[in-house]
Amino acid sequence: MASELSVGLRSWRARRRVSQLELAVRAGTTQRHVSFIESGRSVPGRDMVIRLAESLQVPLRERNQLLVSGGYAPAYDETPYDSPSLTAIRTALARILDGHRPSPAVVVDRRGDLVLANRSFDALVAGVSPNLLVAPVSVPRLFLHPDGLAPRIVNLAEWSWHVIDGLSREAALVPNLEADALIAELVSLIPPRPETGPDHLGFAVPLRLRSPDGELRLITTLTRFGTAVDVTVSELRMEAFLPADEPTAAALPGLGRDYASAG
Repeated sequence: MASELSVGLRSWRARRRVSQLELAVRAGTTQRHVSFIESGRSVPGRDMVIRLAESLQVPLRERNQLLVSGGYAPAYDETPYDSPSLTAIRTALARILDGHRPSPAVVVDRRGDLVLANRSFDALVAGVSPNLLVAPVSVPRLFLHPDGLAPRIVNLAEWSWHVIDGLSREAALVPNLEADALIAELVSLIPPRPETGPDHLGFAVPLRLRSPDGELRLITTLTRFGTAVDVTVSELRMEAFLPADEPTAAALPGLGRDYASAG
């Protein structure tokens, strides 16, 4: 009889579109064993659960859930971000963000809520509604809400759907009711998806922002911890907004000006 663990593993395999044979090869076992585990005919040991989850690229939080469903203790700690044991991580992130200046850069958690920002990002969002800056600050909402940066975004329709598509891909990889609710909220706030023609290259386009120094064109980079064994650290993501052209690079040092006048 299928157990919660066997159902969970089978669901993750289906979500990752991996065959039983491919999973068996990745995890160093046999297809027969994987089949028996998924049907509930075989109960995997703790090490096998971890190997299967790692082979399926299951996030650490969900790996813990699989272990608990199989009767095992969680393997990965979830340390509060402000814990003394994460001082080195916080220091490293602050240095990385400061090193990106004058480009805006932020660190967000799995929900897209702001964890840390450099002064250039603070300047970028100056003038938005104070309500959007009350913790927890949702960075996607900060960009797409009409009381946020949305009125300053020249290519709002294209950029909005670039953000929505990114959130949707994340939600597909790791189902999350909070993410689904945020996506539904944001879709209700943004313009309809633009029509596309035969030359359409997707919505991964530079963010074009109005500013007192003219239009800023920014491209984004995403960075994650690749070897984290703590749930909190593994879910952190850094996003930097880099200049896409020379005029933008020249204008970024002036981000401290009042952006509210750039409507």
